[in-house]
Amino acid sequence: MKLLDNKVAIITGSGRGIGAAAARLFAAHGAKVIVTDIDPNPANETAAAIQAAGGDALAVPADVTDAGGVEELIGQTVNAYGGIDIIVNNAGYTWDGMMHKMNDQQWEAMLAVHLTAPFRLIRAAVPYMREAAKKEKDAGQPVKARKIVNVSSTSGTRGNVGQANYSAGKAGIIGLTKTLAKEWGAFNIQVNAVAFGYIDTRLTQSEGKDNVTERAGQQIKLGIPEAMRQAAPMFIPMGRPGTPDEAAGALLFFASELSNYVSGQVLEVTGGM
Repeated sequence: MKLLDNKVAIITGSGRGIGAAAARLFAAHGAKVIVTDIDPNPANETAAAIQAAGGDALAVPADVTDAGGVEELIGQTVNAYGGIDIIVNNAGYTWDGMMHKMNDQQWEAMLAVHLTAPFRLIRAAVPYMREAAKKEKDAGQPVKARKIVNVSSTSGTRGNVGQANYSAGKAGIIGLTKTLAKEWGAFNIQVNAVAFGYIDTRLTQSEGKDNVTERAGQQIKLGIPEAMRQAAPMFIPMGRPGTPDEAAGALLFFASELSNYVSGQVLEVTGGM
């Protein structure tokens, strides 16, 4: 059974990790997937893999922290597929540091990518989601279920040492989720969040000189200390980190019609932690 047949889904940060796994899974369930990432190569590779498997995907490299990039992403999606049914706000990275040493750039960068970027993307999609639903409603037609899925973190639901900036952004997206669920419920738009725990991606790999991302010409270290990586499974009842494919399953649920009466919720995906 295909859960997303002919749905048009934008998944940000889908060149790698959880986003790429979600893009593949959504396409396998019949979605037309817009694969978007700040780095063109991973976006193109993920889209090509989907197409090789018989799926429908379009790669649109975009920086979601740039207003122009968001408009370009929406424009290319609508030009290619005529509308938008699903948005998954997944793009992001970490820039860790203890709060007493954190500078303004670190703080603002995390709010920009984890909170402001989803806000801007949802706002840019208003004509194709809220207003499209309003037209259906005013015409007396059945109103399609449309979906917004925001990716949060247990750092946002519980806090985490060294991540005041990231935690604030991920907590903020929960507030946006719950508010939008109330504002847009009348238009049959379900808005939910998934708060991931320890998922095996480059953000939880060992920190080191090769595990970096570049923003505005500055290299930012990703990953966590190896000692923390080794200790983490002891606090997870299932005894291991989750895989990106396992993480994608929760996103699929909220993107599908199985969740048509579920809105304003935050699902923690933690292996029982």
